[in-house]
Amino acid sequence: MSEPQGSEGTTQRLPVIERTAEADRHDQSASEAAYGPPPAPAAEADGGGRRFWSARRIPAGIVALLLLLLAGFFLYDIVSVRAGRPAMHWRRELSQQLAERPLDDTWVLVGAGVAAALGLWLIVLALTPGLRRVLPMSRTHPDVRAGLHRDAAALVLRDRAMEVAGVQSARVRMRRRKADVRAVSHFRELDDVRADLDVTLAEAIRGLGLARPPAVSVHVARTTRKKG
Repeated sequence: MSEPQGSEGTTQRLPVIERTAEADRHDQSASEAAYGPPPAPAAEADGGGRRFWSARRIPAGIVALLLLLLAGFFLYDIVSVRAGRPAMHWRRELSQQLAERPLDDTWVLVGAGVAAALGLWLIVLALTPGLRRVLPMSRTHPDVRAGLHRDAAALVLRDRAMEVAGVQSARVRMRRRKADVRAVSHFRELDDVRADLDVTLAEAIRGLGLARPPAVSVHVARTTRKKG
């Protein structure tokens, strides 16, 4: 039998990856520094992960109702004056107060401050998208947008954290940019539990399909036994 050519005495040395001391320090550091948010998909780089705009039906309904009542009162008073009846008492009193009170009067300043605050509030509502508790998800189709409520995302992360061996309880606080996970372990080493949580939660964050995946901060503590 003939041996294959080019195989005698030729062994190739595989490359060796050395572990540096800096990598060891990263593994022992806080979980938030161990990994940040996964990179967003390329389709989201053009602003596809913007927040949803809120309809704000309650503020709009309140403003519409107030304007309707105010316009109705003025319209009724104008029709009454045109019909030969005297103007309503509240309008005569308001006109008199506005004509007699100086601009530096306390009630005039209070009324102006309230009106300015309401106007500023309406401007902020008009210029901000709202729906801060809805996290935009990655768009797989250009005509379809999806969002995930922060409470639902926190519940998913909590369930995944409870699957890690050694975790007795977990509490997740989900924000727009960061997920704060606090777990209590009743056995195993805390570093091992935290390492498993890092891997599990990183996979869970990617599985949520968020357009802007949040960074994860994991804190693991030992359970305290009550002495009887």
